[in-house]
Amino acid sequence: MNEKIRHILEILENDARTSPEEIASLTDMSAEEVSQAITKLKDTGVIRHYKTIVDWDLVGENYVYAVIELKVTLERNQGYQAIAERIYKFPEVRSVRLLSGNYDISLTVRGKSMKDVAFFVAEKIATLDQVQSTSTHFVLKTYKEDGVILHEPETIQRLPVSS
Repeated sequence: MNEKIRHILEILENDARTSPEEIASLTDMSAEEVSQAITKLKDTGVIRHYKTIVDWDLVGENYVYAVIELKVTLERNQGYQAIAERIYKFPEVRSVRLLSGNYDISLTVRGKSMKDVAFFVAEKIATLDQVQSTSTHFVLKTYKEDGVILHEPETIQRLPVSS
């Protein structure tokens, strides 16, 4: 991959709102060349989607996130792709990843409550024939999401010391 294209991708990954003119000034390309490159990257599937990261806590929405690890048994003549495709179609599922180690697949899911997430796992995931076992970890706080810091560091206020 061309170094200029890699640079365009890194800029867009950091901030998808960066204009072709801004990217052009950072890559020593014309805005037209940048626009054409971005169009080609979209058409070939390299750029899949633009995303906004929302701090739902600041909005007052109380979503519950959980990471669910799965041990699965593969069906004859089917790989992990088949079970992943079945799972990622559920609207609660935010991500699906193939893992190495003790578990085969990791899901990140979102619900309105811990109960909603628990029912989703019990009724939709654990009941799948290929799923041997699940391990659910509820997310207590997110500090950083996709490279974006969501939690500002606390400033420690020390009390004055007098002698």
